[in-house]
Amino acid sequence: MSTVTTARPAARPAAGRPASRRRLITVAGGLVLPVALLAAWQAAASTGVYSVAQLPPPLSVAQALGELVDGGLLWQHIAISVQRVLIGFAAGSALGFALGALVGLSATVRTLLAPSIAALRAVPSLAWVPLLVLWLGIGEGPKITLVAIGSFFPVYTTLSAALAHTDPHLVELGRAYGLRGASLLGRIMLPGVAPSIFSGLRLGLAQGWLFLVAAELIASSMGLGFLLTDSQNTGRTDILLLAILLLAALGKTCDVLLGLVERRVLRTHS
Repeated sequence: MSTVTTARPAARPAAGRPASRRRLITVAGGLVLPVALLAAWQAAASTGVYSVAQLPPPLSVAQALGELVDGGLLWQHIAISVQRVLIGFAAGSALGFALGALVGLSATVRTLLAPSIAALRAVPSLAWVPLLVLWLGIGEGPKITLVAIGSFFPVYTTLSAALAHTDPHLVELGRAYGLRGASLLGRIMLPGVAPSIFSGLRLGLAQGWLFLVAAELIASSMGLGFLLTDSQNTGRTDILLLAILLLAALGKTCDVLLGLVERRVLRTHS
């Protein structure tokens, strides 16, 4: 009686392993420069090239972080700044999306609005402050408006340029299927320029954080921008450096979260 031996198929490597390895390499590569800068910071602080008042060591900044956490102030500063950025970004990007769509789709609107908007884009952030204070007072209005101004221009610029240069064959295809107006925009044109839309949103969010510091110069008593300027006035360089690091970390975190949304949306529509 003969026995039949069935060969087992060789185990295949997990499909997700190469992708996870690439992500690990990407994360590790992204940490190289921050670690190198941290080492250079520690070296510069310990060699006596700068005084502690000019450049406190990383441990002093960590102690300042603990001081603010223990006092319960850090989360308040972070929360109010995040709130201002998110509200301003939502308002500015919504307006940028609306005007960008109009300018990108209509040559007439582009002729009327594009030159003026381009001129306003060149106005520095601090130049808006006295006018916003005059118009809106010293409450939350001018702060959120200034963040919205910063977020508006990248969204408007990228969307209007992308729509103005949409592949005409896609537009013709949509019209061949009877799509017009809003349906053509929503089903053909916007999906076709989705990467540009998200690029504009990510730039707008980053610029919203940049404008936040100028916004929190307007009679603020809370926020990371206030913490930055207040620590300069009181000579707390450790808190000043901490505020800069927190702004960088929060800006990067927001960008990563928006990037995850971008990948999900692009994967859905691919």
